[in-house]
Amino acid sequence: MLDETGLSVRVTEIVQAHQGVEGALLPILHAVQAEFGHVPQAALPVIAQGVGVTRAELHGVISFYHDFRDAPAGQQVVRLCRAEACQAMGGDAVAAEVQAQLGLGWHETGADGAVTLEPVFCLGLCACAPAAQVNGRLIGRVDAAKVAAHLAKVGA
Repeated sequence: MLDETGLSVRVTEIVQAHQGVEGALLPILHAVQAEFGHVPQAALPVIAQGVGVTRAELHGVISFYHDFRDAPAGQQVVRLCRAEACQAMGGDAVAAEVQAQLGLGWHETGADGAVTLEPVFCLGLCACAPAAQVNGRLIGRVDAAKVAAHLAKVGA
């Protein structure tokens, strides 16, 4: 793992690789997260200075997009849709059951680092609500048993 100086050097390289690219902030954030598994706090001043935004503006962008993390995700990531169509089709009950089974709240990772649970606001499967995404795989008409089955496939 890089120390803070090494991290700053690597983030600077990522920022410089995007110089001259219009709208470079999101590609930079994606590249930083791909490199480190999250967007580390130590990277924020380097990114803000590199793209000419304030730390507050940068925080606003990072907090707006649900894909950016401030800490590494677990080995497996469960995303449950919280949008209205999924709620109307029982998504709240599914979410409560999955949270209980995993022992996690929203944006939490288990102490063992195995699973992270995240809310999302639309996975584009409204016609197959409620929807989830487990390790990048979309699942329609989901229930807690389907989530557990998809987690078990990877864990096996």
